[in-house]
Amino acid sequence: MIMGGLAALCQPRPDVVVTTSPQFFCAVAGWIVTQLRRLPWVFELRDLWPASIVAVGAMKEGRTIRLLEWIELRMYRDANAVVSVTQAFKADLTRRGIDPAKIDVVLNGVDLSRYQPMPKDEVLLDRFDLRGKFVVGYLGTHGMAHALDKVADAATILRDHSNIAFLFAGAGAKRAELEETVRIRKLTNVRLIPLQSKAVMPGLWSVHDLALIPLRNQELFTTVIPSKIFEAMAMGIPILMSIPEGEGTSLVRDTGCGMLVQAEDPRAMAEAIVNLFGDPGQRARFCAAGRAAAFFFSRDRQATLMLDTLKRAAANPGAMLN
Repeated sequence: MIMGGLAALCQPRPDVVVTTSPQFFCAVAGWIVTQLRRLPWVFELRDLWPASIVAVGAMKEGRTIRLLEWIELRMYRDANAVVSVTQAFKADLTRRGIDPAKIDVVLNGVDLSRYQPMPKDEVLLDRFDLRGKFVVGYLGTHGMAHALDKVADAATILRDHSNIAFLFAGAGAKRAELEETVRIRKLTNVRLIPLQSKAVMPGLWSVHDLALIPLRNQELFTTVIPSKIFEAMAMGIPILMSIPEGEGTSLVRDTGCGMLVQAEDPRAMAEAIVNLFGDPGQRARFCAAGRAAAFFFSRDRQATLMLDTLKRAAANPGAMLN
């Protein structure tokens, strides 16, 4: 926040400033810069913070959280426009008194030129001993919100299914705990891969037979749409989603690109994995539906919507109207 803010103060005057959340303090830096330089400001809202840190148990309700919530609301009010990545986030802000006319919704998307169906990467299959396996994978942040301990429980339930392998790739606050769980339980059906560069991701996705998308069973997560949904869709990989019923589950259900199970239910997750392993026809239907839906979430399409908001903010810094 401090270094970003100082650096921004030294830049040539822009037409508009964009900040994103999370991390919350990135948005604070932009807020301060726009106030000092009297610039139009667009706040891109990717997470309801500080509500999310309370939901995962990182902090408890109290004076500090109330102060952060006051700052949060003040930033929404001071922004010329807020770009929300879900309709539910817009509804939450509106309910808390933010003018809906200044809130645009631009969902996450996927670069269809990079993410598309491809043969399994032979090098990765050999490197991680996945040849001949039904690969169930989680790619992304290993954070407090993602309930990866429940995925480890599902892997434990399926440890005797020699044809099924779990793959985890990424880093985060819960990565070390996951590694320790795998070590203690001696889960030979789990592959742990470090954080990878963006260039490697299409190849890493290609070895998947099923994409796992889990989250904690918290009410806040009814409002989110995990961005990895769109990459899985574009790659033609069926999805197994284990999150609270809400906007994310509706998207998977409506597009028909995957299966839903109760959040934080490892036994239901394990049963669904076994069922999908034995039903290639269902997997093929999920793949086809995901590919058909991916076009509507292309990065180019979403970028055009974002540019429209930026142009309007720059042209009319005093107000934002839909």
